[in-house]
Amino acid sequence: KQSYPRRVREAVVSTQSTGEHTWQQHPIPLVFTADSGRVLVKFGEFGSLKPGYSVIAVNRQPVNGTMGPTEKPIMDMINNPDCYPLSLTFGKGKIGANEKLMLASTFHSLYAIASKISPIEGSSGIQQLSTDEFSLHCFQTITGVKFFVIVDHKQTACEPLLRRIYELYTDFVLKNPFYLIDMPIRCDLFDQNLKRVIEQVERASAYSSATLA
Repeated sequence: KQSYPRRVREAVVSTQSTGEHTWQQHPIPLVFTADSGRVLVKFGEFGSLKPGYSVIAVNRQPVNGTMGPTEKPIMDMINNPDCYPLSLTFGKGKIGANEKLMLASTFHSLYAIASKISPIEGSSGIQQLSTDEFSLHCFQTITGVKFFVIVDHKQTACEPLLRRIYELYTDFVLKNPFYLIDMPIRCDLFDQNLKRVIEQVERASAYSSATLA
């Protein structure tokens, strides 16, 4: 983690709960990049900000991709000393369809490799991966469909959540006469119920099968 000069540290007013940071002067001690229709932190750390966070608002006004509220490129505003003081609000942001496909295909390959090299005969593959930042939990159905969630380390017992998502999949996706296997899921009822389950999880520091019922 980098240590910034005192004058830089004092030049920023942070509101950690909202992800909003106001810099009084240029430059910002972070490296940004425009990628996948978003402006992301590419390098450096500042408080809770880390690489991967995206700019979701400029001067408390929502952004449109890489464009600021006045249709001026966010990167130009960040690099222009005349735009300061500058307030940026950060969030994790949603990944795009292509990123989802890349993530799913990468995990599928890792899962297959883990199943083959496991010293345990008949291994079911990866059930959990842990990093310094998050944990990934996976549930594979008897038909080979895999469901996985990425959560922080505060969330425990993710199996009930995965099984609940599987139930929603069988109830609202597989029973949908217009759904084609292996195609992207476009089902409003599935999306609505999945959102409700996720909201329940976010409200609870620890959840169980009863919580998700």
